[in-house]
Amino acid sequence: MKKTALNHLHHKMGGKMVPFAGFEMPVTFEGVNAEHETVRLKLGVFDVSHMGEFWVEGPHAAELVQRVTTNDISALYDGKIQYSCFPNGKGGIVDDLLVYRYNTEKYLLVVNASNIDKDWNWVSQNNKNGAKLTNASDATSQLAVQGPLALRAMQKLTSTSIIDMEYYTFKVLDFAGVKNILLSTTGYTGAGGCEIYFNNEDAEKIYNAVLEAGAEFGIKPIGLAARDTLRLEMGFCLYGNDINDTTSPIEAGLGWITKFVDGNPFIDRELMETQKANGTKRMLKGFEMEKGIPRHDYEICDENGTVIGNVTSGTMSPMLKKGIGMGYVEKAYSKIGTQIYIKIREKLMPATIVKLPFYKE
Repeated sequence: MKKTALNHLHHKMGGKMVPFAGFEMPVTFEGVNAEHETVRLKLGVFDVSHMGEFWVEGPHAAELVQRVTTNDISALYDGKIQYSCFPNGKGGIVDDLLVYRYNTEKYLLVVNASNIDKDWNWVSQNNKNGAKLTNASDATSQLAVQGPLALRAMQKLTSTSIIDMEYYTFKVLDFAGVKNILLSTTGYTGAGGCEIYFNNEDAEKIYNAVLEAGAEFGIKPIGLAARDTLRLEMGFCLYGNDINDTTSPIEAGLGWITKFVDGNPFIDRELMETQKANGTKRMLKGFEMEKGIPRHDYEICDENGTVIGNVTSGTMSPMLKKGIGMGYVEKAYSKIGTQIYIKIREKLMPATIVKLPFYKE
């Protein structure tokens, strides 16, 4: 099993370590609910060094990125980031990712840990025109400092202004005494904050500096369990649960990152245009429950117990104190306010289709 450069510190700090995407990662430190609230109300730091980073460079970089991702990279400017996905040529999704534009000939793709090899092979096999590709995943560490106080705390570690950075932008700066650090106003929690990329050899120095700078604001180390409950409260998709090789971006509610503009000849464009025009048989929707906790793979039924879909993600929301979930349902049951039923231990428990995100500040 792989270990991040901060693994020994997680052990030292009492992290409960589990296998995740081929890495030994901390799932909790203090407990999922306490960690979740820390991020929502103050700030927390996640080690997300297991994520993958690919550089795409050269005169053919833009052409490749535009073709393998559904979003429109011509809308990007230097220092801007975009959420996107790789279509798989069969109407499904290879992975979802972030695209960072340095300039017209240099892009960074940030992909999910569990898909690094699959994604690398996919991008490589579609590199028809000779863009320069570098897989920097094993050499790169990443911290997500998330929460409403995150940028205030991190400002102490750099002389470059980050407090006023727009959402989904990045800067390359000196940070905690280390040069050329990438800091982006991105994250998977909906709580605000930043993500910081650096070389493995600087990991311990930067991690300790982040904890020290955040101490006065109440920073704590956060595990992957709270990362999951935080992203679910926002209705963010998790690859392997809510989207995969058999789900289309259109039925997954990701039409907003699927851009049918001139000059965007992405893989599967024709198929997805047809889906957008005609609709899909099922749709990914959020739902809330007054009683019961939905879990991955639970059946979604109508009032007669007929199966109309399945739960892809579910939990007890630490902020809302109720069961929340996402799942694919037949189109007829997809309207906001529709009553559905989640089958929990052979019992039909009522739920209501709601507008995402679940948690609104």
